[in-house]
Amino acid sequence: AMAASPPPYNPVPVAYQGGAGAVPVWLNKGDNAWQMVAATLVGLQSVPGLVILYGSIVKKKWAVNSAFMALYAFAAVVICWVSWAYKMSFGDKLLPFWGKAGPALGQKFLINQAALPASTHYFSDHKTVETAEITPWYPMATMVWFQCVFAAITLILLAGSVLGRMNFKAWMMFVPLWLTFSYTVGAFSLWGGGFLFHWGVMDYSGGYVIHLSSGIAGFTTAYWVGPRVKKDRERFPPNNVLLVLAGAGLLWMGWAGFNGGDPYAANTDSSMAVLNTTSAPPRASWFGLGSMSSSLRSLPSLELSKE
Repeated sequence: AMAASPPPYNPVPVAYQGGAGAVPVWLNKGDNAWQMVAATLVGLQSVPGLVILYGSIVKKKWAVNSAFMALYAFAAVVICWVSWAYKMSFGDKLLPFWGKAGPALGQKFLINQAALPASTHYFSDHKTVETAEITPWYPMATMVWFQCVFAAITLILLAGSVLGRMNFKAWMMFVPLWLTFSYTVGAFSLWGGGFLFHWGVMDYSGGYVIHLSSGIAGFTTAYWVGPRVKKDRERFPPNNVLLVLAGAGLLWMGWAGFNGGDPYAANTDSSMAVLNTTSAPPRASWFGLGSMSSSLRSLPSLELSKE
């Protein structure tokens, strides 16, 4: 009997063969998997990370209010994001600092290859592209989710400025309004193809869009809301230090996705970002604790037993 001839050589990896509709030719499974994991790590920074941290770092009477401020902000941002805010941040240009509002829920939109920015910007000759479009090797659904968790944590960081100060009903109104009229402006201007994007302003991982905006907004909100009541200003101890550390730990580990996902691919940039991001906090803690060693020795809970 004649030996069976081997199948013809197929240069396409086995995982991508078969022509399944869920595996288009442009999809890179590694990039897609990492981007979804990175996004979920950032989501875990907020829920349960900052929910736990906020709920435990305040006085006991403010614990539930503070935790729910973070939880509500995350949930509300997700709804607003897919309903109108994503396209205001990354959609077609409406103004130099704002995109056109619209839902990011249609299957046709979500299964297409991701692309940023949506608006092409040309030089004065109207032919030469000023800033090239980014087309990661995964679907828009992944990009929408990744950008969603960044928007959510921005609001939750802002909430830290008004813990123990703000009525929860007022916070419920504040979240969608600030997301719509503040966050989307910064996101579109810097990341979504707005005027700062085309001026060459770079924001690798949210220094402007997330941290600067939430910091300034938090300071401003705290000013207008006003100080805590006198009793809370005089004494405001955390109600559970161990849970504060647990929340901080989730925040720390989640940073691997925060910075590691920003190259929009599983590549050497993401590897370096994860290593540098994860190794920075212990170095800072080490030197900080070293400089405070004399003070720490005076704390009874840290003294070595002499018995």
